Amino acid sequence: MSYACLIVTAIVVIILLKLVNKIRNLFKIPAVPYLEETWWGPRDKSEEDDSIKPFTINISDEVIEDLQHRLKKARPFIPPLEGIQQQYGLNTNLLNKIVEFWRTEYNWKERETFLNKFPQFVVSVQGLRLHYIHVKPENPEGRKVLPLLLLHGWPGSVREFYDIIPMLTTPRPGCNFVFEVIAPSLPGYGFSEAAVRPGLGAIQAALLFKNLMIKLGFPKFYIQGGDWGAIIIHHMGTLFPEQILGLHSNMCSVNSLKSNIKLFFYSFWPTLLVSPEHVHKIYPRLAKLANLVLETGYMHLQATKPDTVGVALNDSPVGLAAYIIEKFITWTNPAWKELEDGGLTKKYTYTALLDNVMIYWITNSITTSMRLYAETMSAANRTLQVDSIPVTVPTAAARFTYDLTYSPTVLLKEKFQNIVHASDYDAGHFAAFEEPKILSDDIFTAVEKMELFHKNQHSS
Repeated sequence: MSYACLIVTAIVVIILLKLVNKIRNLFKIPAVPYLEETWWGPRDKSEEDDSIKPFTINISDEVIEDLQHRLKKARPFIPPLEGIQQQYGLNTNLLNKIVEFWRTEYNWKERETFLNKFPQFVVSVQGLRLHYIHVKPENPEGRKVLPLLLLHGWPGSVREFYDIIPMLTTPRPGCNFVFEVIAPSLPGYGFSEAAVRPGLGAIQAALLFKNLMIKLGFPKFYIQGGDWGAIIIHHMGTLFPEQILGLHSNMCSVNSLKSNIKLFFYSFWPTLLVSPEHVHKIYPRLAKLANLVLETGYMHLQATKPDTVGVALNDSPVGLAAYIIEKFITWTNPAWKELEDGGLTKKYTYTALLDNVMIYWITNSITTSMRLYAETMSAANRTLQVDSIPVTVPTAAARFTYDLTYSPTVLLKEKFQNIVHASDYDAGHFAAFEEPKILSDDIFTAVEKMELFHKNQHSS
């Protein structure tokens, strides 16, 4: 064999060995990373008051007067194209109606009273003063009281939970437990402080909320979330299984190379993966991926240049409303983009939607909320590979037809190894806001199974 052939053979062997090693690493479970308890806040540790303090929303008249001035002086909107409803984003004819309602009928003082209906507090965790709602059952009547951490996402807020909280904290006939709900605003969202230094992504938020619950006196607790809330609780289940009694997610999904390969091969016989009534939620793959691209343009912007777009949204209340409310159309039901009214009042009210927008406006938090995308998708956080580490705590997946992604139970088991409950409902992304009764019923059903799971574990 010639010298040149030996060199070529050696190069090919080296390339093949590297390729085999890379393939092997794809299926290798990474170690659980150590997370440093970073001090995220603006104050020195020695100056920080870590006591729990009651909190009341109290916005000055000047802020509301400034809002009214901006709504009144907003520049005329660009008319929509002929025959277009919400396909290009929020139709400005619809936006005009929403803004007119906001300006003439929406009463902030009444809404402020409404938003203060639940006990609220702030407490410092890792230097950030976190805002949270804390509701205990009034009369558990001898039932077991289970702590439940409830986490929202973007572009939502704790406002999404105002209907579901009473459902979770009210005893149910025939059920031997009831929930004590802790619903915080995510860091940089609403009334929770934002980090002053880079790095606070969803993984770091998982540590933050674990520490919050321990500070509140809950060494073990249940967790529930959708959107960012779901991602954060998935990380909590991965990183802190000793603290987590059970995980209930209404955006339970996997997006690994292995799962995508399986999705491709199952496309030739999809009923081997899911029952016939669910096939349309996964296939055809190209159509599903095209819709995902259509609905996630915002994500690329917020993961790369959140501060730039934040300037515009933080300065214009009508721009902020358009940017946020548009998501409640297509993420609730993509078919609603064909409707003149966007279908908004089928599941929501203008008042409730504007409550959510107002939480972003009065706190100047739209920019800091969007930074969560940039931090979570940073190279530093991706290298931790937390998504590749299995979740062993009992898990429930409540799947909604019109959510952005749908993962069959077979695929979910790659990540979530103890799925005790999986369910499917005909609704959209904002489950707690859109269908609080359905979601609360599912949480009770799931936790009942999780409690049995623990009982069986202890008896074995």
